[in-house]
Amino acid sequence: MKLDFILVKGAVMETMFYERHIAKVIERQKKQKAVLIVTGPRQVGKSSILKRMLKGVRYITLDSPLLREAATERPTAFLIENKPPIIIDEIQKVKSLFEYVKMIVDEDKAVGQYYLTGSQRFNLMKGVSESLAGRAGIINMLGLSKRELNGINYTEPFLPIKKHLDEMRKFNVKYDYENIVKIIHKGSFPALYERETDLKDWKDYHTSYLQTYLEKDVSELINATNMSAFVKFIKATAALSGEQLSRTTLAQLCGMNENTVKSWLSILETSGMIYIMQPYCNNLNKRLVKTPKLYFLDTGLACFLTGWNTPQQLLDGARWGHIFETYVVSEIIKSYFNDGTIYPAIYYYRDKEKNEIDVIIEEGNTLYPIEIKSTTDPTSAMTKAFNVLNKISGKTIGEGAIVCPARDVLPFSNNTWIIPVDRI
Repeated sequence: MKLDFILVKGAVMETMFYERHIAKVIERQKKQKAVLIVTGPRQVGKSSILKRMLKGVRYITLDSPLLREAATERPTAFLIENKPPIIIDEIQKVKSLFEYVKMIVDEDKAVGQYYLTGSQRFNLMKGVSESLAGRAGIINMLGLSKRELNGINYTEPFLPIKKHLDEMRKFNVKYDYENIVKIIHKGSFPALYERETDLKDWKDYHTSYLQTYLEKDVSELINATNMSAFVKFIKATAALSGEQLSRTTLAQLCGMNENTVKSWLSILETSGMIYIMQPYCNNLNKRLVKTPKLYFLDTGLACFLTGWNTPQQLLDGARWGHIFETYVVSEIIKSYFNDGTIYPAIYYYRDKEKNEIDVIIEEGNTLYPIEIKSTTDPTSAMTKAFNVLNKISGKTIGEGAIVCPARDVLPFSNNTWIIPVDRI
């Protein structure tokens, strides 16, 4: 963690800057590709990290109406004037630029020419697949991870194995249950950690964030007359985080048909708001539940949308267990994104005999089972379902874990660890 200083009304105010683990991925890929694309939800720090890492490289944003008009009307002249290396923010707003960038990098194959960002991943990735496939390195970025907040510079993806736990043990993280709850409620947007904030700041920030998201990302993709229904939909989605995805239930809650709900889920997924976890599939397919699970990727925004306005309300509410599970899943996903893995092999397990495992991480031929519990006192019954994985041929069952708000890492039963949430 570093400290920067800014002047406000003549006084010096201390501003936090957290080292972002994804910087290593950016550094690696900019030496390999002519074009680097950093995508993710709005306001997670995409342009900030590029500007910090690429000092001296010009930055422009197509949020500017004048620049957007110039890029749209005169793309060739626009790119001649704005020569590489250059950072172009919100490039999906002028989709025609992708083809012109392609022509430039095909002629000059030098690495590190264009650094492109965008929060509307639907249009962004469409432009990439049509014009820049094979030419661009793609990086998914989310908000601050707990490792980043704790100043931990260990960046390997999470696995519930002794090697990972030994590495994390090198960093002295003080156990603070109250702080864990506050972090889960606060969420992971960097702006909320730049300086001291209170619950009014939290509410103001998320109110503004939602409005900006609706105006700049969603309005381009849905009819304006459906906006109120979409707000109901996103609130319903947040309320169902951590549960199996039921399009029928969502359709009923927001008063739309299932086809519309399917389309809107795609908008949330491609803009990095939600993660849809697929069930694990194997040679026991006939016994397995095939419905995916739905997770909101920022617990602070999920709390805001569902009306949990204070950490205590969240802790006392009926959804605490689901939000805690959502938080753990999002932290695991961040650990993979921050290592450059776009599609991590993360699944859940449920069969018709009601055996359930919250998370399975597949690494080669090894399956690592993980249960997520909000209790500080887990029991051996919570890992009983791990045994069903022994029936899967061709797979080795690795170390398992119960991730919970425990104080310390402890060996458990059946090759299983108790892992505090701070050690993900």
